[in-house]
This record gives sequence, C-alpha cells and structure tokens, in this order.
Amino acid sequence: MALKLKVTQVRSGIGRPDTQRRTLAGLGLGKLHKSVVLEDTTSIRGMILKVSHLVTVAPVE
Repeated sequence: MALKLKVTQVRSGIGRPDTQRRTLAGLGLGKLHKSVVLEDTTSIRGMILKVSHLVTVAPVE
C-alpha cells in the first residue's frame, strides 16, 4: 500500500515567481485552504519542497 499525503495550500501564490505558481497548479492547488490527496512519490516530494512555504503536508492513514 502506497503512502498518501494530504497537501493544503495555506499561503497565496500572488507575487510569487511563475515557477512556484506552476508548481502549485501541478499539485492541483490554486486557492487558499484547498486540499488534495497525492501519492507519496519522489516527484511529488520535490514539488512540495519547492513550495513548502506555501503549503502544509500531513500523512493520510
């Protein structure tokens, strides 16, 4: 069973570099307090690391 992560956007992408905005969109985010459940893969972890100051991450049981 693959581990899943709940990623929630807690800060706005306004005024951020375009690469960070695109990363948020790639994660399925774009509005404050929106959450998505994603597979825990290395590519997703890298995307989360890039916008770690804009999101919170919690494991899903």
